[in-house]
Amino acid sequence: MPFIKHWQEIAGSIAHVIFLRDWMKDNTETKEESYMSKTILITGTSNGFGKDAAITLATAGHQVFASMRDLSGRNRGAADDLRSKGIEALELDVTNDVSVGAAFSELYRKTGGKLDVLINNAGLFAQGISETYTPEQVREMFEVNVVGIQRVTRAALPDMRKQRSGLIINIGSILGRVTIPFIGLYGASKFAVEALTESYRYELSQLGVDVVLVQPSAYPTGLYSATQQPADAGRAQEYGEIATLPGAFVQFLSRVFSSAEAPDSHDVAKELVKLVETPAGQRPDRLIVGAGYGADAVNVAVQPIQAQMISGIGFDGLTKLNVQ
Repeated sequence: MPFIKHWQEIAGSIAHVIFLRDWMKDNTETKEESYMSKTILITGTSNGFGKDAAITLATAGHQVFASMRDLSGRNRGAADDLRSKGIEALELDVTNDVSVGAAFSELYRKTGGKLDVLINNAGLFAQGISETYTPEQVREMFEVNVVGIQRVTRAALPDMRKQRSGLIINIGSILGRVTIPFIGLYGASKFAVEALTESYRYELSQLGVDVVLVQPSAYPTGLYSATQQPADAGRAQEYGEIATLPGAFVQFLSRVFSSAEAPDSHDVAKELVKLVETPAGQRPDRLIVGAGYGADAVNVAVQPIQAQMISGIGFDGLTKLNVQ
């Protein structure tokens, strides 16, 4: 009947308007939430990715706590520079429980107990014949690059779990997926960061805490200039011409970094801002920044194998973030 048809059309129009209203409301809220100012702690901010990320995130409107060792000593200049830009500088040594505890106490005192984002960036680099590095040196590297992440993450998680939200970003490397000779010890630590990050991502997914791995390529940062030198360099003499290859690789990097085509390390900071401002549940599990040199192919190849394994043991419920 025309009368019934007329009212059906009106009802349909009303329903469509309601749908559009609700859709716009939901998406507006999501956008507002994603760009809301976050409280962020970054480790290893005296130079390189960490310092650049601190400045870039603060410029984007976030409250940033930039942590590093030796604020009143060798890193005083970096700390003062960050403070001049309105960034809080924190004394934090990722290898020391007391230092980490004190830093978090100060952070929570200044924020009222709030931390939205943790970026684990602190790291050491080593490049040379693996045999020439002593066990003590390897232990020191893993203490910073791996155990340091565990130590700081454990300090952040109780409050993140309590608020049922949060974001942890671990700075890995493409060398956590592919191996270059003479950088194997550093790569080994980054392979460990891969496993630790992925495990945390599953374990925290139902508690509302998101975990992302960033895999930067080679960039001109302070990491390479602060390379840990082998303590037992005498052993390199037994390698003959092979012993010259690590130095040749350093020269290659120097040429690349000084060329017109040098990669821009600011790429990493820009991607970190995007990750922080992406709504929970929509972030990638891992993100390569810069040239992948095959690490991107490894990521793609491993993903379905990993998913099949997780499904096979019945852990499918841990693969998606439970957004509160």
